[in-house]
Amino acid sequence: MSETRRKIMRVLDGESLSPPPLWLMRQAGRYLPEYRETRAKAGSFLDLCYTPDHAVEVTLQPIRRYGFDAAILFSDILVIPDALKRNVRFTEGHGPEMDPIDEAGIGRLNGEEVIDYLRPVMETVRRLREALPGETTLLGFCGAPWTVATYMIAGHGTPDQAPARLFAYKYPQAFEHLLMLLADVSADYLVAQIDAGADAVQIFDSWAGVLGEKEFEAFAIKPVARMIASVKSRRPQARIIAFAKGAGYQLKSYRQKTGADAIGLDWSVPLAFAVELQKDGPVQGNLDPMRVVAGGRALEEGIDDILQHLGHGPLIFNLGHGITPQADPEHVRLLVERVRGQMRDGA
Repeated sequence: MSETRRKIMRVLDGESLSPPPLWLMRQAGRYLPEYRETRAKAGSFLDLCYTPDHAVEVTLQPIRRYGFDAAILFSDILVIPDALKRNVRFTEGHGPEMDPIDEAGIGRLNGEEVIDYLRPVMETVRRLREALPGETTLLGFCGAPWTVATYMIAGHGTPDQAPARLFAYKYPQAFEHLLMLLADVSADYLVAQIDAGADAVQIFDSWAGVLGEKEFEAFAIKPVARMIASVKSRRPQARIIAFAKGAGYQLKSYRQKTGADAIGLDWSVPLAFAVELQKDGPVQGNLDPMRVVAGGRALEEGIDDILQHLGHGPLIFNLGHGITPQADPEHVRLLVERVRGQMRDGA
């Protein structure tokens, strides 16, 4: 295999690299002063996502600063419900909001115009592939159907997604229809990103951890498996990372049942369990973002533990969830240096 092939793509094909390649979820974000400056110019958050000039700029900012091995498209998981005409808006201090959907509203959903609506995102992907260094992997992404559905039903984020869970129990047919529609339009969206230049894609299921065993199978595994099968049937070369936050022991079969090439691990996954999961293929993660905020020994020990346990197998070093606004950019620089300096080829 060519040594010039992008490192993250090599890991996604099962190689073990030392030191492991790294990127950070939400690496383009409010912890960076240059992001805050661009965000102020853009106006609304959705304007930032849909304006290629701004979206390209904020995607490239952490690459310029830290030389991460991957850039991830700057966008949001809620562009899908926005494209489905759910009146998505982002209010400062309140997070995302949209018109809550009911059983009748689910029946009226039409996904035929979603990809056309999201053309600015694909333009951003095309520009990024041209602008990025040749060695840098470009990641596209979308939200998993369960997580996107939780926002669509409640109209906003909630601590335990009780509105979506209750809706699923009361209206099981409508809820399954919503999940499958989201799976299909999201698969189309991922294919469009790959065609525009994304090397690989990640599916974010940020609220998988609130589901019971049967619900996890029906709401987290089934629609994601449908998405991945759809993408790979059309683009067999596609490499897909699936991140089911809080899934715990259910990760044991998640990769196999969904068909994901790699699984993302949140910080609550014990490293001994992560080692077992890694025996079946590449893993990504799983540093606690609070260690990046703390810095110092907490940061160093967290990095070293992950490298000690997972660094000799197929690993993409990452956080266990997104970097937080209060993180010090200097701590991120130290993280990158420690990951890249801790292990050498042949170690």
